[in-house]
Amino acid sequence: MARVALLSNPRSTGNKSMLPRVRSFCAREKDIFHYEVEHISQIGAAMRTIARVQPKVLIINGGDGTVQAALTEMFNGGHFGDEPPPVAVLPNGKTNLIAYDLGAGGDPIAALERVLEIARSDLDAHIVRRELISLSDGTPTGKKVVGMFLGGAGLADTMLFCRHNIYPLGLPNGFAHFLTFFAAVLAIVIGVTARFLPPRPSPVLVSMAGSSFRGSFAVLMVTTLDKMLLNDRFSPSNGSRGALSMLLVEQKRGPLLRGIVAAIRGRLGRLTDPGVHVERGEEIRIESEDSNVILDGELFQARRGRPIVLKSSPPISFLRLAA
Repeated sequence: MARVALLSNPRSTGNKSMLPRVRSFCAREKDIFHYEVEHISQIGAAMRTIARVQPKVLIINGGDGTVQAALTEMFNGGHFGDEPPPVAVLPNGKTNLIAYDLGAGGDPIAALERVLEIARSDLDAHIVRRELISLSDGTPTGKKVVGMFLGGAGLADTMLFCRHNIYPLGLPNGFAHFLTFFAAVLAIVIGVTARFLPPRPSPVLVSMAGSSFRGSFAVLMVTTLDKMLLNDRFSPSNGSRGALSMLLVEQKRGPLLRGIVAAIRGRLGRLTDPGVHVERGEEIRIESEDSNVILDGELFQARRGRPIVLKSSPPISFLRLAA
């Protein structure tokens, strides 16, 4: 039995420079079983092998897309039976939303050392249970994909704009994200479209228990993470309950700017604005003629007659590194 199993994706952004250090660290530590995949499609085989060593903790070393694929395989594959090991995440992608939510910001080697330290002691104080977003087409036979952060409507279009237009410039991640954010806000404030700006989002219908919203939205965000945008905690003020937290901001100058100010002040969940909707629920349905959503880096589309259905999944154990 290994105390820790480490699943690495060498193609993730951070691993292009960090993986030699990770390999050297693992070579020195007999308590770590290290498995590398060359492609996301190999994660199923990786999980079957890792399950045989019965690790106390499974560490995922890659970006949000790698984490999403690994969690989906754990959720659908049943490789670990009824008691899968808690999952830790190293910050090695471009966005690292999941890693930061679990307290793994900073140097990946330091995070790896911290996980190993925890694995050699009592895990219970560091375990957090977290529901996931389960995405499907709503049919009984449709494959379910799980993750923790979904962006849709204008947010998905902006993320794709960053992926295809900004990242190839080779800028530092932080500056690339700032430039993308500025371009997205500028497109709404001045009300024009251009090749150097994110496109105008397609109309969508978003439905959940007791509520429905139709229109064009600059932001459609669904998450099970504790942190959303610049808020330390995401807490709707309307008393709604459910594992899925949703934020909708209409494609209008006023709601977007007021939403940004509220997010900076940590008051987004308490903002009273007819163009900003903050909700919680157990099921969300997204319908559109042609609209994108991105779940932890993976692209999906809502098309005519093919809605996207989001539900909360049974909780999975994660390892929080922060005290």
